[in-house]
Amino acid sequence: MLKEERQRRILEILGTEGRVVAGELSDMLGVSGYTIRRDLDELAEEKRLRRVHGGAVARSPVAPTYAERQQQGVPGKIATARAAAAMLEPGQVVILDGGTTALHLVDALPPDHTGTFITHSPAVATALSRLPGIELIVVGGTFDRRAMVSVGANVLETYRRITADVCFLGVWSLNATSGISGPYYEEVEVRRVLIDRADRIVGLASREKLGTAAPFSIGPATALTHLATEPDVPEEMLRPFTELGIHILQGGAR
Repeated sequence: MLKEERQRRILEILGTEGRVVAGELSDMLGVSGYTIRRDLDELAEEKRLRRVHGGAVARSPVAPTYAERQQQGVPGKIATARAAAAMLEPGQVVILDGGTTALHLVDALPPDHTGTFITHSPAVATALSRLPGIELIVVGGTFDRRAMVSVGANVLETYRRITADVCFLGVWSLNATSGISGPYYEEVEVRRVLIDRADRIVGLASREKLGTAAPFSIGPATALTHLATEPDVPEEMLRPFTELGIHILQGGAR
């Protein structure tokens, strides 16, 4: 098998399964482990996958700028947000992370919803301010224009003093093996704190984010108690997460 054909096959498997293991590829394609590792390294240099210990995972296709992300995959984000919002109950203390899916979650709340919402996203805070039954706490810090959220020491310290009922965590990349990850170090630092600040941690991840990886680790996939996603995500994509004990929310179902 020629190198180009072999690497194309590796990418096909990666696209289907979200991850590849070097040893399994070696057996499947009938070449040495050294050859497979070299193929994976070359594909990683071309930014067609991301290398992890023992193999590789898909790179996140999320757009690099906030304005572009607002236009990307909108139907999937709306469905994901509605699935997540369906688990909320009146009067809860809720941490709502930044991100474009979080804005759709606010849109999915009933106009008379009540509770205390805490966010470090100015855009999310503005959207929440339109709901009269919401007590709103806005966490301030240094503004990160790439993520459109506040970051820094004050944000970290404030969240460490809060214990919420639910935290809705924006997810850039989620992989059952390599965990939750993101591209911006300071935003990742905030999310590392958030995954420990609520009884239930709900990841907001539309389909294109599943099975992918980004440069900076937030925590293991098991940091999530729930995963909200689109209703048409196939079972085989979700099975690695259900096997970890994560509850799947699709189409508003618990």
